[in-house]
Amino acid sequence: MLISDWSQIHTHILQFEQEGLVTRTFRRLDPERQQTVLNAILEEASEKGPASLNIKEVARRAEVSIGSLYQYFGNREGLLDFTIALCVRYLVDLFSQFKPMLSALPLEEGLRYYILGGVEWSQTEAGLARFFGRAAYQGDPALSDSIVRPIAEAMRNTVEGILTQAAERGEIQSDVDYAATVRVINSLMIAVGDALLFPFINDYFQVTDADMPHERVVDAMVNMILRGIGK
Repeated sequence: MLISDWSQIHTHILQFEQEGLVTRTFRRLDPERQQTVLNAILEEASEKGPASLNIKEVARRAEVSIGSLYQYFGNREGLLDFTIALCVRYLVDLFSQFKPMLSALPLEEGLRYYILGGVEWSQTEAGLARFFGRAAYQGDPALSDSIVRPIAEAMRNTVEGILTQAAERGEIQSDVDYAATVRVINSLMIAVGDALLFPFINDYFQVTDADMPHERVVDAMVNMILRGIGK
């Protein structure tokens, strides 16, 4: 199954139907068929990049006719707009959901669970993670505005929430440049996390290999952060 919490996705589909991003025909499909279609879109977009998505290939992967896809989304642009909107809303909601839980933990645990839990989740929802990864590293300005920026802002806000609560608990040095530190830590965690998820990123950053398990790297990163800003 592509996305584990399909009840949440169904709520978004209802909203998107009202907004005109998807038709009633798609909304009335059974959840398994909806997942199959969405999985086909994400697989095609993650392999070729969202901007290069081929609707014929989506139909082949989903084992439906091109005409059926037009009944669901209207046209190729509508199909892509729906997928982008669904992924963004779903992921932003997830960050909003987990931010209070992570922020309530001691700083060390919050940082550790954030990156390890994020990597584990991304491996489970691989199609969605690859879709976002291709958009993030493709460099298309339109995709940057529609996909990358809102999700990236949700990620930075989560890190900010973790640090804010840690500061209020007295875990962070008072003379730290707080706003800049949030951005540095967020960037560091993205670099390590993406290298654990995408082999082409790890080839460049050299974060992990057979002799360097990712848990050791995460421990070193968290310890470095704590030594730098912690009391």
